Amino acid sequence: MSDNSSGTAQSQPGETETSHNLPVFTVSEISQAVKHTVEETFQWVRIRGEISGFKRAASGHLYFTLKDADAVIDGVCWRGTAGRLSIKPEDGMEIVATGRLTTYPGRSKYQVVVDHMELAGEGALLKLLEDRRRKLEAEGLFAAERKRDIPYLPDVIGVVTSPTGAVIRDILHRLADRFPVHVLVWPVLVQGDNAAAQVAAAVRGFGAIEAGGPVPRPDVVIVARGGGSLEDLWAFNEEEVVRAIADSPIPVISAVGHETDTTLADFAADRRAPTPTAAAEMAVPVRLDLLAQVMEDGQRIASAVSRRLADHRRNLDATARALPNPARMLQEQAQRLDDWTERLGHSLGGGLERRRARLANAAAGLTRPDKIIQMEAGRLASEVRALKTAGRAAVDRARGRLTQASALLESYSYQRVLDRGFALVTDPAGAPVTSAKTLKTGDRLDLRWSLPVAPPRPRRQRPHRARTLPRNPKPTSPATTGRGGFCDIPSSHFPGRGGPRRGGGLSGRRAGDFRHIHPGRPGHRQG
Repeated sequence: MSDNSSGTAQSQPGETETSHNLPVFTVSEISQAVKHTVEETFQWVRIRGEISGFKRAASGHLYFTLKDADAVIDGVCWRGTAGRLSIKPEDGMEIVATGRLTTYPGRSKYQVVVDHMELAGEGALLKLLEDRRRKLEAEGLFAAERKRDIPYLPDVIGVVTSPTGAVIRDILHRLADRFPVHVLVWPVLVQGDNAAAQVAAAVRGFGAIEAGGPVPRPDVVIVARGGGSLEDLWAFNEEEVVRAIADSPIPVISAVGHETDTTLADFAADRRAPTPTAAAEMAVPVRLDLLAQVMEDGQRIASAVSRRLADHRRNLDATARALPNPARMLQEQAQRLDDWTERLGHSLGGGLERRRARLANAAAGLTRPDKIIQMEAGRLASEVRALKTAGRAAVDRARGRLTQASALLESYSYQRVLDRGFALVTDPAGAPVTSAKTLKTGDRLDLRWSLPVAPPRPRRQRPHRARTLPRNPKPTSPATTGRGGFCDIPSSHFPGRGGPRRGGGLSGRRAGDFRHIHPGRPGHRQG
């Protein structure tokens, strides 16, 4: 088959040419084209259906079918996404799956790859409600320590509700029966899309009213609504309403729905009332009961005060009778004062005489200071003489020990070793040379000795060869093997005229300047 006008199709082996010019595709090409078309058209979709044929593969992937009354569609959830799902899928569960449509060329089927899964209908709302409750509870909006007490007798009550419903009439009727107070109504929608925003604005509006302004500030706020389904009450589960109630500076009573209905506003409010009528009963006491209680308390207080006064009067009379006559008590104390004054005059003179005699006796028993000084001076002189004698004896003993130590040190001196015919070899820095292995030709050495160096022994000359001395002969065995030895040094190597002298030395010479080095022999002394 020849190419078409666009050149997109090629003829296949074994095909026969036809009269039409439609391109011929392979199955794979068609499958890929369909796949691209589906994925580009339905990149992101939400599908509601019932789970059927659910199974979890060994690889961790989830495979299932979503169906409704008229159709089915395959679904797959990869292992990485399955671990992040907020719900656990099961057969018969109605869900809303969010993902992308694609095809499976291996079976020529289309399917949805699920990235997110949530419950559908009321179950989904309950799941959302529970998640929101946990989130707000974690933030501390429902904490018990945030709850405030409701004023016992408020002057002004603010009501957030619909102005046309039966709720406001029930509240006003109950307040009039129990304790009439000033009521401020903030009309709002309690159902629909805008209900949550209006309720939140009303709660914040009551809190923004300044005390002492033209509009009285409520002492307590009632958020009320009649009963209904979960969807009808959903406005009071919105996050903005819950946060407005939790942040309100005025205590809030939540009265949403019937006794069995529970919203997030109930958790955030300071008090929860099962019905709007019960909220009005919580806000104010019964006026007649309060008056009766006040009268009863007044009578009890009056009786208690009368009894207390009578008791104090009797105690005062008894105390007065038990007290002595003040004038008589003063007279007795005045007489005692006169008696003590007279006794004080006599005892003062006698006390002075006794203390004067005691002082004279003490003075007579004291030793004269000059005698004490003479005694101490004699004792000090005796101690000085003893100290001098002991010091001289200690010095003599120390001098004897020093003489002995000097003699011993002299006997251990290296000079005694040199006197026995040995020499001390050091480098120019003054460090002793202990091994010939550390020396090399051209090193400078310093020698010290006490006995004269023996003259060099005559060497037999060979008549056929004249021997000349090298400028830097290499040291022989003692210098290279590390053994001890003596040096035959010509007299010309010593400074001055004449031969070697006792106690002489040789310094500044290189190791190669010595002609002969003989190994030392046991018992040999150089004269």
